[in-house]
Amino acid sequence: MKIREQTEKIEEATLHPRACLSSQSRGRQRKEREEQIRTCFQRDRDRIIHSKSFRRLKHKTQVFLAPRGDHYRTRLTHTLEVSQIARTIARALRLNEDLTEAIALGHDLGHTPFGHAGEDILREIYPGGFNHFNQSLRVVETLERNGRGLNLTVEVRDGIVKHSKGKGRIFSQNRKGETLEGQIVRVSDIIAYVNHDLDDAIRAGVLKRSIIPRELLVIGDTPSRRIDAMVKDLIYRTLDSELEEIRMSEEITNITYALRDFLYENVYESDRSKKEFKKARKILFDLYNYYMEHTEEIFKEFPKEMVKDKERMVCDFIAGMTDRFAIMLYEQNFMPQPWVVF
Repeated sequence: MKIREQTEKIEEATLHPRACLSSQSRGRQRKEREEQIRTCFQRDRDRIIHSKSFRRLKHKTQVFLAPRGDHYRTRLTHTLEVSQIARTIARALRLNEDLTEAIALGHDLGHTPFGHAGEDILREIYPGGFNHFNQSLRVVETLERNGRGLNLTVEVRDGIVKHSKGKGRIFSQNRKGETLEGQIVRVSDIIAYVNHDLDDAIRAGVLKRSIIPRELLVIGDTPSRRIDAMVKDLIYRTLDSELEEIRMSEEITNITYALRDFLYENVYESDRSKKEFKKARKILFDLYNYYMEHTEEIFKEFPKEMVKDKERMVCDFIAGMTDRFAIMLYEQNFMPQPWVVF
């Protein structure tokens, strides 16, 4: 028996009946032979980690544009924190940890430079509309590996495209077709960012701890304590439901919503953030127009069959940029360059 088959047998014997088993995956876009060592979800996780789009996350904004401090979160550290939280929950509930990890690591691959500011700008500029979760799916299905995509399983792709909630409900009303593992990543995402974004905002001097309403800190006065309280609440409430769905208590859900609303009002949509947003908007707007007129400069970045749709190609090119790469290209194309004198 191959090691992969042994792992699949262990899953069948130890995971919860509602867990998504590797051996029962709905498969990939293109059929592949199974591997001797790794299950299909383990292979998906590894493909995401070794992708170029994953490496670029280290220089993409989480909240603060092109941060220079060593301890601010980036899109990559956010992704790792989501993965850690999600894996803890999945293991405690005896769900598929490998599937959960793969979804978590891939959930933000389509994020733009300059965080949600960049997403809003591309949504305004690109005629087809834009959101980062659909772009994340596009990255793994089409853009990676020179247009071949990563050929991930249905379950991982579904979890990636359904992870986002924006200002919407943490738990979607219609969960039909969603795996419990995908639902875990959805809630782990918000648990991670409402806590680490608050921490970063205080560190950056954007917020003073004294203005945070006391009722938002009743479950903990540090990020680690609040995360611990939220994760434990989710685990025990979900166990109470016999894993019918992933859920949290009303009290913790309301605190999570309130933390998110507080961050939107005082950080994400604050006057200071809007000022930086204007700068990011000019950079991306000018780059979009420039490359629409000079698409030949980015032909080498895309397979020939994708070059036919110029607007889509330019949108993909800009969405894939890191903050510093976008700034570098803006300086290169729009700022006077020093002459080299020999």
